[in-house]
Amino acid sequence: MKTIALIFALLFVTSASSVYDFKLKTIDGKNFSLLKYKGKKLLIVNTASKCGFTPQYKELEKLAELYKDKVVVVGFPANNFGGQEPGTNQDIKSFCHDNFSVTFPMSGKVSVLGLDIDPLFQYLTSAENPDFTGDIKWNFEKFLIDENGKLIHRYRSKVTPLDPAITSQL
Repeated sequence: MKTIALIFALLFVTSASSVYDFKLKTIDGKNFSLLKYKGKKLLIVNTASKCGFTPQYKELEKLAELYKDKVVVVGFPANNFGGQEPGTNQDIKSFCHDNFSVTFPMSGKVSVLGLDIDPLFQYLTSAENPDFTGDIKWNFEKFLIDENGKLIHRYRSKVTPLDPAITSQL
């Protein structure tokens, strides 16, 4: 059954022309689309609450505030690496608010790797860009999307949100 679902997801992903083609859920379970941010860049990040890179939430929030006229940060909690995002959406939301005062949009928990990979991340990990393609290696990988919904750069976890490699692209 998972194989059939993956085949359908791959068919959809190959027909997608931008990140605006994907249906998403907020951390509160409401439908949303990245289309509402068309005209701004997006920084899409797979996040986790119990990871060595978790302090990057602070820089993600600062980036979102400093560059709010140019970019929208969107967090996608995922439990794919070391079980580092075990909580519910409500647990994650509370953790992000209480520890890092996160105000940028957060999706509901997704999978970013494997047979149950979210279609958006299947698209992002296979989309052409000048950096690299392929599976996400760990939490807090970052995908910079242009104002028209196309992936323009991809950054591994060690590249912090305020690194000039990112801010120079905004």
